[in-house]
Amino acid sequence: MGAFRSAYVYVRNVFAGVLSETDSGYRFTYDKNYLKSENASAVSLTLPLREEPYDSGTLFSFFDGLIPEGWLLGVVSRNWKIDTKDRFGLLLVACKDGIGNVTVAEEKK
Repeated sequence: MGAFRSAYVYVRNVFAGVLSETDSGYRFTYDKNYLKSENASAVSLTLPLREEPYDSGTLFSFFDGLIPEGWLLGVVSRNWKIDTKDRFGLLLVACKDGIGNVTVAEEKK
């Protein structure tokens, strides 16, 4: 299974795992070192801590929910010239400084 684009997911500024675009959809995998840390917490209730990767034909609803909606989605789409249907691309540019405890980055910090 090949990966197209990847995003690095952080929980409270600690690297937690990788979200990848694949030829069959999306995959989220927790980092093994993160799983071993005593302060590890799940990215979301729908993605509990585990070693096995999560696979989905569509962008996981938790990550999709991080993407802006309404007029702000239009601003993000226009400013970065990203189609509103490119949910992964929008996630990469719009969720670098998330409001909650999860952030998504194009490059590993």
